[in-house]
Amino acid sequence: MKSKVVLLLSTSTLIHAGTVAVEKTEDWITPTIDIRARFEARDFDTQVGPDPDPSTAFTTRERLGLKTKNWNGFSATVEGEFTQVIIGDYNAGAGNDVQPHVRKNTQIADPETNELNQGYLQYSGFDTVAKVGRQKIIYDNAAFIGDVGWRQNQQTFDGITLSNTSISGLTLNYAYIDQVNRIYGSDAQAPLTPGFSNVSDLDSEVHLLNVSYSGIKDVTLGAYAYLMNFSKRSSWDNDTYGVTAKGSLLGLALYGELAYQDGAGFKSDESAWYSHLTATKTFGKQSLLLGVESFGAGFKTPLATAHAFNGFADAFVGGRTEGTGHGLTDVYLAHTLPIVWKMKWINSLHAFGDNDISTGYGWEYDSVLSKKFDDNLLALAKFAIFTSNDEPFVGAAPLPSITQFSIELDYTF
Repeated sequence: MKSKVVLLLSTSTLIHAGTVAVEKTEDWITPTIDIRARFEARDFDTQVGPDPDPSTAFTTRERLGLKTKNWNGFSATVEGEFTQVIIGDYNAGAGNDVQPHVRKNTQIADPETNELNQGYLQYSGFDTVAKVGRQKIIYDNAAFIGDVGWRQNQQTFDGITLSNTSISGLTLNYAYIDQVNRIYGSDAQAPLTPGFSNVSDLDSEVHLLNVSYSGIKDVTLGAYAYLMNFSKRSSWDNDTYGVTAKGSLLGLALYGELAYQDGAGFKSDESAWYSHLTATKTFGKQSLLLGVESFGAGFKTPLATAHAFNGFADAFVGGRTEGTGHGLTDVYLAHTLPIVWKMKWINSLHAFGDNDISTGYGWEYDSVLSKKFDDNLLALAKFAIFTSNDEPFVGAAPLPSITQFSIELDYTF
């Protein structure tokens, strides 16, 4: 009865008071908007047999949601995700189940989809944040656990997450995931799409533990244990344990990571090591970063944002995700430069070889130009060219040379 009275009073106020009532209503439910329009072109040169046709994609994506006000520590979020294809001269990579599916074209993994992206209940209290439901999860630099934010359809997870900061400087994160919602959308069904078993949402039993400690001056230490099992995709099963450290020394910003994986390889019956080291020097408004990332044959990161690593041409994404690669060492140099109209320009150069640096896979040049107009509007252009040395990274087929270009506009509110 009390709720009905409150509702009637609110409605009456809305009718007679106009703007004031709208502000009070919005305090209880806040809309969220994330819109992206992107043009992307991608071309392969395989050197073996006929090349796939170049692809051209112009897509738009909207994430529209509602967040409730915190009430005694409880709140809720619901968000839909809708991707439209305006120019669809490409292969979305999920077979006939989703469109576009231009078989002879190169892959651009942005299918036309409409689905629930996030929907969770949250509790905040006692130095703890708990979420139950469908949500995005990003740990550290997303090299192992990420949302694949580059693609139009976000990767999300069904499960429970906990984050606790009761001890000063210490953050404890735990997640249990019972379903992985892949970037190809809920319409992508592996059993109906022979040869595309990597596209459907996956039942899982995944436990993630991630810890970081910043109680030491200018140093942050981290550790993680990721235990992954997938009922219909055992090739992704693995147990991975790692440590991280970042800090500053002699004017350099330093980062280091080392991980061991039990269950590497396509049959999940091998073991492999992973390492990543970076050093960054800032010169006024410019910066220069030198990095080395390396992992052994069969090392896999099935839940990562793989696009953020090993060059934007995505030449190594498949082997890295599936654990089918022959091993990789990526030595790269990146320069960040502010230019006219407050734009930021990042140029990167990668040299790729296997983990023993005995075989050279090729090199890649990446260029990213971004302009942030305000807190809501961002423009971004990316260019990547990967030149292959015609050596295989997965199986026996030589890596293709790849050229990729995209330009996009992002609006968030």
